[in-house]
Amino acid sequence: MPAERVNRPARGIDLRNPLLRCGIVLLGVMLLPLILGGWRIMTGYTINPHHVKRIKNGVTTKHEITLYFGDPQEIQRTPDGLVYTYKSFKDAPAMPYRHEDRKINPQSDQLMVIDENKQIKKAPLKTEGKILHSTLTVRFKPGSETVMSHEYKEYKDKE
Repeated sequence: MPAERVNRPARGIDLRNPLLRCGIVLLGVMLLPLILGGWRIMTGYTINPHHVKRIKNGVTTKHEITLYFGDPQEIQRTPDGLVYTYKSFKDAPAMPYRHEDRKINPQSDQLMVIDENKQIKKAPLKTEGKILHSTLTVRFKPGSETVMSHEYKEYKDKE
């Protein structure tokens, strides 16, 4: 008597299928900007106002602050306790180009420049055009892990 073969549906996902593997890779590539953009928010390059609303003086801990905003850009140790400072920047708007007002940056044509104190120093490096958008200052109780006070400030554009 021959053994009967039973056709059963496959269980789980078959990763040997090249079409499925290609789809997974494509999905990963498509999600990469979202992941990287989310990382930028988590590392403190931007200050989320909704997270600022979650801060409760005397309740919120230092650990929660670093989870919400990442590592601070500045840490000050004062007799009144630790102070964390976060800054958020936005891109500066492009200025209208006027050829007659064009000036060559010192670092473009010289290795050294003379500063206001008549000292020779290296030419300053070019920086990106960034404008301060908001700041968050968080003060912690001395010898404690909880927030004593916080201040959030947004800077509006001058029009």
